Amino acid sequence: MEKLFVLDTNVLLHDPMALNAFHEHRVIIPMTVLEELDAIKDRRDKDVSREARIAIQAIDKILFNASPSAIQEGVEIPSSRPDGNNGTLAIFADQLISHDSDAPYLDGSVHQTNDNRIINVAMHLQATHPKSYVCLVTKDINMRLKAKGSGLANVEDYRRDRVLDDIEYMAKGYEHIEGDFWQRIESVETRRDGSLTLHSIDRAHVPHAHVNQFLLDDKDFVGHVRRVEGETIELVDLSRDQLMHQRIWGLKPRNMEQAMAFYLIQQPHIDMTVLTGPAGSGKTLIALAYGLHAILEERRYDKLIVARSTPPMAEDIGFLPGTEEEKMAPWLAAFDDNLEVLHGNDESPFSSIEYVKDKANIQFKSLNFMRGRSFNNAYIVIDEAQGLTQFQLKSIITRVGGNSKIVVLGNLAQIDNKYISPLTSGLTYLVEKSKHFAHAGIMHVNGIERSRLAAFAEENL
Repeated sequence: MEKLFVLDTNVLLHDPMALNAFHEHRVIIPMTVLEELDAIKDRRDKDVSREARIAIQAIDKILFNASPSAIQEGVEIPSSRPDGNNGTLAIFADQLISHDSDAPYLDGSVHQTNDNRIINVAMHLQATHPKSYVCLVTKDINMRLKAKGSGLANVEDYRRDRVLDDIEYMAKGYEHIEGDFWQRIESVETRRDGSLTLHSIDRAHVPHAHVNQFLLDDKDFVGHVRRVEGETIELVDLSRDQLMHQRIWGLKPRNMEQAMAFYLIQQPHIDMTVLTGPAGSGKTLIALAYGLHAILEERRYDKLIVARSTPPMAEDIGFLPGTEEEKMAPWLAAFDDNLEVLHGNDESPFSSIEYVKDKANIQFKSLNFMRGRSFNNAYIVIDEAQGLTQFQLKSIITRVGGNSKIVVLGNLAQIDNKYISPLTSGLTYLVEKSKHFAHAGIMHVNGIERSRLAAFAEENL
């Protein structure tokens, strides 16, 4: 069956290369979508305007040499499909749809929303191609409801960026094994490597284990997966007591998830650590404490760069007085709060904080101004990453240069972006795509240690 996919503007903004996601099928872009992209490409919001420009360039790359009639009919999308059966891209002139017919079109006049005109394109194609599968693809929930309510048979969310069917299956960075772990192991090869005790076991005992994951049982055993090779897993033998007695910049873990995060973030071979978990679980505090330790005590990095995702920031930052760091201060106050926690017991907390900020070369950056840069010898913390798309996170992570470490923090229960859900968040995508990378570590820090009130609110409100 011929399949026609009508794309909404937010799909191309979410993934500017979405045109390549529909394989051998026909992709239709309404003229209204081009008009919206044209209006967005010059916005002050650098993230969304950049993605609009990339989407326009991707469309132009396919259509630039085609005739007007070919563009309306459909131009082949270049692809590396082995069968050579590539899809096509067409522009639909939705302003030419006649509303005088009996078809149940929405009001598409100039006084109505662009959503109506885009829905009308799919409705028109459904009426004129009765034997084809016509589907509107949009990330706007309300638009999907309007389209279905208008009689459009097929409406879908954009699914290419989904790496999971249920957020419950997202990697947590550890696996709990009931009972005694060693009771289920038939054979093990144990050896010493310096101060470490290493165990090699058959992967069949923990088939879903991945590198840098923790395995813990109901006894005292905690193992860290150091290597996965073929059918063999190599574990570093740790203990709960050993993990719970770690100290970083005067900070000690309060639960096992924090203890495993402490261990993970200190590993020199791990270039990227992803910490997820609810508000108040200690993610930011752990990331900041190790950053100060690594820069001031170990002298491993030259600077600590802090950035976060804040949607209003992109449009408002340019109108605020002061330097970039002074403009960022309202959105990065959480890091000042955490510095107060780390130095609250000092004789002169304010002086200590200012001294640490200066000596650790702490820089507050806007994500919008990190594009095109290269950060070498730096410890980078990206906070509130749950509101970023996979495309945005990739753009940031590719900025990390030599001898640098990046720590990505996020809480999937607090997503402010209306087009992103826990399943489509760039943070979820990053966790699932990087869990098998030997130089990445993941930890879901559970347990709310901020206060008993914060724990109550997270669980009951």
